[in-house]
Amino acid sequence: MIKTVFLRNFYSTLVLIGILVSNAVAQSPDKMEWWKDAKFGMFLHWGLYSQTAGYWDGHIAKGNEHFMIHEKISLEDYGKIANDFNPVNFDAEKWVLTAKEAGMKYIIITSKHHDGFAMFNSPSNDYNIKTRTPYAKDPMKELVDACHKHDMKFGFYYSLGRDWEDPDVATDWPFKGGRSNLVDYPDEDIKVYSRYFERKVKPQIKELLTQYGKIDVIWFDTPELISPEESKELRELILNIQPHCIINSRIKHGFGDYKVTEQEIVKGLEVEPWEACITMGKNWGYIEYDTIYKSSELMTRQLLEIVSKGGNLLLNNGPTGKGEITDLAQERLAEIGVWMKQNAEGIYGSSPWKIQSELLSKAKKTEIIQSEDGKNTLIDTAKDATSKEIIPEVQFTLKNNSIYAYVCSFHEKQVLIKSFALKSNLKIKDVTAVGTNKTVVWSQTKEGLKIEMPAYAENEIPISGFKIELQ
Repeated sequence: MIKTVFLRNFYSTLVLIGILVSNAVAQSPDKMEWWKDAKFGMFLHWGLYSQTAGYWDGHIAKGNEHFMIHEKISLEDYGKIANDFNPVNFDAEKWVLTAKEAGMKYIIITSKHHDGFAMFNSPSNDYNIKTRTPYAKDPMKELVDACHKHDMKFGFYYSLGRDWEDPDVATDWPFKGGRSNLVDYPDEDIKVYSRYFERKVKPQIKELLTQYGKIDVIWFDTPELISPEESKELRELILNIQPHCIINSRIKHGFGDYKVTEQEIVKGLEVEPWEACITMGKNWGYIEYDTIYKSSELMTRQLLEIVSKGGNLLLNNGPTGKGEITDLAQERLAEIGVWMKQNAEGIYGSSPWKIQSELLSKAKKTEIIQSEDGKNTLIDTAKDATSKEIIPEVQFTLKNNSIYAYVCSFHEKQVLIKSFALKSNLKIKDVTAVGTNKTVVWSQTKEGLKIEMPAYAENEIPISGFKIELQ
């Protein structure tokens, strides 16, 4: 009896120690270090809407990837898309290497978007790719495995407060029922979020965290009507299974690890961790006629602006229903990758300097980013508040006591960076070109730092990085 009591107490103590260690790990700020250093990730919106490619019933669909509710399609009819969804060209390793070669350090993909269709094997709910489609496999398993193989961090997107498959999901934006499935479930007043939370959210989050090995991020979207108690419970559920998992702010009620801005870059320096998710074209999911993407120059400038303000860029593209990253997305990412291979030294692991940017000229040009149809103007699908202006300027970062100055879109033979004028009391020891062995001709004067600029090749992104060491 004494031995039994001793063993019971011993094992209880071990369990208690395990819980304490787990909680300590969950609360440790160290889990954010890789994310803060990464700066650049790939966002992938992929689902049944990828199959229809922006069309429905022979016409351009309202609402793009949200067309189920904007076209007022029943769950039964929308679900028939799954009968044809067969991404036979999906190549997880190619996706991961495309991101890696672009200089990206992590991937976030839609495990379940607002339509409620799971892009993974979900034993708790048969409305999923493995059960309902001819593909009959779990592409997330291959993608996570490829990320682990190639040292790419991985996260699941999960639509938290919009789900058009479930009868208990009400919404209140931009008005009552504004983003709800009112075709199948028209009475908002009888919907009880907690029933959906228990029936679908918790089981599926457990599946995402237990079926694939290490998951680095859970990226929630549209929390809508989740309560503070449910947000807290959800965070605890995640961290009890995977203590190192990072959670974004859209878990709601202050329980996230970092803030998200959508299609927008903050105006000034942000002290707390933040991330901007931005589309390459106009839409999140694959739209066949969305063929005008931001230039690689503009997207690289946006990356630098975000990093200079202390954030990460999560750059989105929408793969096709066949499972392919579009040629245009691959082309842009490859161009960014060439630039990153040479210039990323002052990006990864950097922090903001006291000055974020310096305008070099008032001259500017503006890129026009618009789909060919020009018709879809829905706030939550088409709005892109990021600047499309190409302005000669310098973006600054700080790393290992050196300042990195990225001179953007400047085509004169010599640049003057006024932030380093002698009156600034910054005594420069040396200036070197980032990623090259080329000698830099420079001088520090009372007007500023003068640097002889390189000439750019025709297809080269016209942004030059310089490492500035102070005395």
